[in-house]
Amino acid sequence: MTFGEHLEELRGCLFKSALGLALGFALGLMIGGPVVGFIQRPLSRALTRYYQQESVERLENELAKDKQAGRTSPWTSQEMQDRVLKNDMLADEVYIDPREMLQELKKNYPDELKHVPPLTTKTSANADPTDSLIRLFLWHRNADDSRIRVKSLNAQEAFGVYVKGSLLVGVLLASPWIFFQIWNFVAAGLYPHERHYVHLYLPFSLGLFLLGASLAFFVVFEPVLNFLFSFNRSLGIDPDPRINEWLSFVLLLPVGFGLGFQLPLVMLFLERIGVFTIKNYLSQWRIAVLVIFALAALLTPPDPYSMLLMAVPLTFLYFGGILLCKTLPRHESPFQEGQPSSGQS
Repeated sequence: MTFGEHLEELRGCLFKSALGLALGFALGLMIGGPVVGFIQRPLSRALTRYYQQESVERLENELAKDKQAGRTSPWTSQEMQDRVLKNDMLADEVYIDPREMLQELKKNYPDELKHVPPLTTKTSANADPTDSLIRLFLWHRNADDSRIRVKSLNAQEAFGVYVKGSLLVGVLLASPWIFFQIWNFVAAGLYPHERHYVHLYLPFSLGLFLLGASLAFFVVFEPVLNFLFSFNRSLGIDPDPRINEWLSFVLLLPVGFGLGFQLPLVMLFLERIGVFTIKNYLSQWRIAVLVIFALAALLTPPDPYSMLLMAVPLTFLYFGGILLCKTLPRHESPFQEGQPSSGQS
């Protein structure tokens, strides 16, 4: 094929891929709401863990202060941790002025409390102002905490999130068709005896893409979020993520992992068509690992945790690609040098 014919083939493949993506997006619009709810779960779980740990640390500090001041606490440290971690509850520390509380009670129950004298407090000039107040911890369920619920900045952001969630569904649904078109374009530039590799590798390519995307969503998201939120805790800055920003993160990371997991198949394909040999892969493994880490830094958000979670599996996949080249049988090419054609004696 000429260069113009290759461009024409590329245009046709891109147009067909776009049609498949549009169809997948239309189907995604029907289930966009549940998908957005499903996408929020890793972020909600990470926020819950963050505020649970923050609540436990704060309560333990208060218990230590009570012990140091000789005051008795209504619960032990273990009971407090069980309430937070096992019963899924968070505590808010509040202070109540007993004089104001008694005054309000007398307003609402004048007959019952008419004989109760007003309270007086005696505090020195250097005393802590909170010494005259009653300290209480108000408990509430995690699900009722506004800090854990994901927020939007404006009225139209929810609609944009719905569209992005539907687009993510469309990409996943259309990925078999898109990969088929990509490999068809690759096949157009190959010799006839090389094109059977395209039909052989297509299902493996799709499987590796879905495996990488699943690894990102089910394994990588929460460790990365916990790592990033640890900086919030160390700096004393409470996280308040927006759903639109989180969804952009969700779209980026699985696609990067899915593309990165094509590595062993690409290695096998290049080895079969003679671009590289197994000896080349083995002799240049150090450079290959360096390139893997560089690509992982480009395909993931700018944090070292997600980069390592991509680069380490890809390093193993690189050596798995070498093993794949060694173990899969090689079919002899009818155009191999030194082999007579069918018309020769």
